[in-house]
Amino acid sequence: MAKQPMLKFVTIPRSMPEKRTADERRTDFNEIYAEFAAAKAAEQASRCSQCGVPYCQSHCPLHNNIPDWLNMTATGRLREAWEISQATNTFPEICGRICPQDRLCEGNCVIEQSGHGTVTIGSVEKYITDTAWEEGWVEPIKPAVERDQSVGIIGAGPGGLAAADMLRRAGVQVTVYDRHDRAGGLLTYGIPGFKLEKDVVMRRVKQLEDSGVEFVMNCEVGTTISFEAIRGKHDAVIIAIGVYKSRDLEGNATGIVKALDYLTASNRQSFGDEVEEFDNGTLNASGKRVVVIGGGDTAMDCVRTAIRQGATSVKCLYRRDRANMPGSQRETQNAEEEGVIFEWLSAPAGFVGNPVSAVKVQKMRLGAPDATGRQMPEEIPGAIIDEPADLVVKALGFEPEDWPKQWAAEGLETTRWGTVKAEFTTGKTGAEGVFAIGDIVRGASLVVWAVRDGRDCAGAVINYLNGMRAVAAE
Repeated sequence: MAKQPMLKFVTIPRSMPEKRTADERRTDFNEIYAEFAAAKAAEQASRCSQCGVPYCQSHCPLHNNIPDWLNMTATGRLREAWEISQATNTFPEICGRICPQDRLCEGNCVIEQSGHGTVTIGSVEKYITDTAWEEGWVEPIKPAVERDQSVGIIGAGPGGLAAADMLRRAGVQVTVYDRHDRAGGLLTYGIPGFKLEKDVVMRRVKQLEDSGVEFVMNCEVGTTISFEAIRGKHDAVIIAIGVYKSRDLEGNATGIVKALDYLTASNRQSFGDEVEEFDNGTLNASGKRVVVIGGGDTAMDCVRTAIRQGATSVKCLYRRDRANMPGSQRETQNAEEEGVIFEWLSAPAGFVGNPVSAVKVQKMRLGAPDATGRQMPEEIPGAIIDEPADLVVKALGFEPEDWPKQWAAEGLETTRWGTVKAEFTTGKTGAEGVFAIGDIVRGASLVVWAVRDGRDCAGAVINYLNGMRAVAAE
């Protein structure tokens, strides 16, 4: 009888890939985790309990067939593991790096609930597709039949790129328009290299280029080219512009900056671009006392970037406690290891000086729960202190820009939050042949949800194009 290759969680403990020391990783923007070796990946994959109802899969926005590709990895069938993985996920090597697995698949792993420690799903996912790239299994898309219909995609972030991938597989001609000089959106300019090295994103972009996707960069729709002009060039249009407008606080003194400006400057500098605001110190934490305001994943990216730029101190202000922080607990731990100090139950109450010299910090306590059951922070009367700062980064989240309203296309409506009104399952808007996906519909969300939206929308667009062809044939 063959030896059981799975169900080894009782005898084999959970193990993550080796993590570089905090002292080492503070000095560069390289990823902090090493790659699994083949034997280690197989060992950790073998811990999967092969649940009859796999909660890891049901809690993944893409419903990845996780137990199946863990089984293939455990039994040494890596190419099959990769084929299963990429069947549901356009960018598994990216999701394996940046998804908050502790809140999604791993956080719902059955053996985690039984006290044995979750399967390291994200690390195995990353390993599988990195191996696929190394072995040459990932190739340009070659549609069986080319179609004469075309789709324009506005936005080269994860949602737009996922839609482009699926449409090209169906033989549709695809053009992607983006305001930046490189594709990838927040994958390229928002997420630091220590979480997602940029060559990982660029090789996906090149794969799409080699597959026939046309990229029109440095293109601001509504300024460089009109929205109606794009509609006129294509049979359908997908809006995937994300949400880039920063939520703000009063305070415009020199030294107070927005998170996205700060992260973009750092990422551009890592590409070797000339970035004047980085070079002149405006968006550079070197030698400064840094205070980051916010408690989400963007705030974690900012504090860890400041450490690597050589800040003399880095503090993060968050108005609730650690248990209520929206950012990944794993990222919080990584930041603390690297020297970041978290000031819990602390909210900004103003700023001192111009250039800024301090943040006025109002100390908080958790009061009565709101309608969702989450305790609301409330001020402690008289408890205000000055926190010295030379650079303050506001990382309070993102909201939609006004572009969809300015395009003024008939039937293209926005909600009271400024997001585009569209069907969640298809992305279909009220404008003929216009679809919308990702954060511009959902509000600020996860990359994996944008990928899901892009894939779902591509299917809906293909149905729409088929309908156009059927009408034309009548």
